Parts: sequence; structure tokens; C-alpha cells
Amino acid sequence: MLKKIVTAAALATLLSGCANGLSPVGVGLITDVKGPITATTAQGSKQGTSCATTIIGLINKGDASIEGAKANGSISSVASADYHTKGFYPFYGKTCVTVTGS
Repeated sequence: MLKKIVTAAALATLLSGCANGLSPVGVGLITDVKGPITATTAQGSKQGTSCATTIIGLINKGDASIEGAKANGSISSVASADYHTKGFYPFYGKTCVTVTGS
């Protein structure tokens, strides 16, 4: 009986704060959504992307910042910034920020 309780507690802890990211509709079992961060009236001729990933909430790495995306696209002035979150909860998640500008 104690083994079942410990196993259930460990499973609940493992699943409680795992692989998730930004999403306008929440993070479900399988997530593949895009959403806006910001936009101006200017049109962007360049594009840059930066991403961060998580594996069961234990291994988290990457740079999903607007500054990272600007650097990757050689952008100095941002016209728009959007994100794309994909994942299979609670095992894997990836969020990418895409910036357009000049």
C-alpha cells in the first residue's frame, strides 16, 4: 500500500510542472499553436527566430527571446514578434519566437 502511495505521489510530482510554454488557449496534451507578442504598422523585410526547449521540465535550454531572434535575423528595428509553441505534455515542449523587421 505504501509503495502505491509513493508511486502516485511521485507521478503527480513528475506531471505537475513539466514541459509547457506560451499558448493563447492553454497547454494541452498535444500543443501546436501560434500567437502574437507585438506588432507595429511597419512591414518587416527581415526575419529571425530563436527557440527554447524543455524535456519533462528537467532539461530546459535555449533562448526564445525577442533579442535572440533579432540577433539571428540581423534586425535592428522590430515590426512584429510572434511565438509558436509545440509540445507533447508532459514530456516535451518547444517555444520559438519569430521577429520581423529591418
